[in-house]
Amino acid sequence: MKVVKFGGSSLASAVQIRKVIDIIKEDDQRKFVVVSAPGKRDEADTKMTDLFIDYYECYVNGLETKKFQQKIVARFSAIASAFSLPVTIIKDFEERIARLLNNPIEGNQYLYDMFLAQGEDLQARLLAEIFVKEGISASYMSPKDAGLLVSDEPGNARILPESYERIFSLRDQSGVVIIPGFFGYTCSGEICTFSRGGSDITGSIIAAGVHADLYENFTDVDGVFAAHPGIVHNPQFIKEMTYREMRELAYAGFSVFHDEALIPIFRAEIPIVIKNTNNPSHPGTQISNTRELTSQPVIGIASDSGFASINITKFLLNREIGFVRKILSILETHEISFEHMPSGIDDLSIIVRESYLTPKLENLILRDIADIVQPDELQIEHDLSILMLIGEGMKRSVGVTAAGTFALSSKRINLEMITQGSSEVSVIFGIRSSQEARAVRALYHAYFED
Repeated sequence: MKVVKFGGSSLASAVQIRKVIDIIKEDDQRKFVVVSAPGKRDEADTKMTDLFIDYYECYVNGLETKKFQQKIVARFSAIASAFSLPVTIIKDFEERIARLLNNPIEGNQYLYDMFLAQGEDLQARLLAEIFVKEGISASYMSPKDAGLLVSDEPGNARILPESYERIFSLRDQSGVVIIPGFFGYTCSGEICTFSRGGSDITGSIIAAGVHADLYENFTDVDGVFAAHPGIVHNPQFIKEMTYREMRELAYAGFSVFHDEALIPIFRAEIPIVIKNTNNPSHPGTQISNTRELTSQPVIGIASDSGFASINITKFLLNREIGFVRKILSILETHEISFEHMPSGIDDLSIIVRESYLTPKLENLILRDIADIVQPDELQIEHDLSILMLIGEGMKRSVGVTAAGTFALSSKRINLEMITQGSSEVSVIFGIRSSQEARAVRALYHAYFED
């Protein structure tokens, strides 16, 4: 039994949905289908989720909403018409979209999530109708009926453990079951979304809950590559990788799979395959608990920008008990999570996402750190990127980091930070964001071409 998730690009138009139909008909083991909202049909197009965001913004700001209602309905109507579905289906969609405006604005912390979830929900309803029209025994199922109970955290919901027992009962459902991704329901019955791109998370949860044999994630690329194709020309294809390797790559900017989606699958030890809706015969990239290690220690090179470093220096810092705890308490007070924490004898750097640091908040953090720990030097460094070398084989190889630092130095790229976790699955370099693309190419050349 397989759980299949289709991304927004796979559902953007009737042409793409025809490919989805063929994929489902090809394999009767594909029993559960999780869907995203329709994506872009071309570069100039707008994602359905973004249309719902615009619709929401108009509503809460008292602006005219009719234009976005019409745009949303027109997208679904174009798909429905291509499959000659009854006009009553689109009439129902119109009413559902209009009813969003009946929800109160003041004090409604779930309103934004309610708007965002509609893209996935309506797509799942529409796809179920299309499947039936095309001779596939299929039915729509809401996340509430599927048993997806989530924490009360709008925009960042987490699945509750008791959900899995409920989801397991879905195995008894007949035909293909189509479930909207991206959201679940709180215990009080409110819609709560996962983080953006969270349809991967729903697919992973369903796969773990029904004890699937395989989770297939269909997107618009053949699988995972050793570097971003937009930076490196024709990078090496990765046939297989481990959950940990995929987690590290996803964290550092590989958007092909949501990093949070790995948690349920990893715990249930269900293999994943990343496949291409436009090229379904390609075997794709398989992700599982273990893989056969080759002579190549580095499997991928990832990069991400938008980081800042809080640099703290204090003489005899290593003898001051509770120093790090005090710093982290300050960040916790301001609701900032840290990413990395490289340190020396008398200095400490805390890497955070730059998006947290508004000018006002930055001044507050510097003030609090200065007051509480009284450092000798204190500054925040902006415009940093991280580069990651990733591979399970690195722990058994000598000179991996040396090859990377030499490649960067040969291109006159200075390292602002270097760190490695105890698992030795990755090495992280910090550099200036302006040098990111050049650095990725230098590392790729060192590990995959030399």
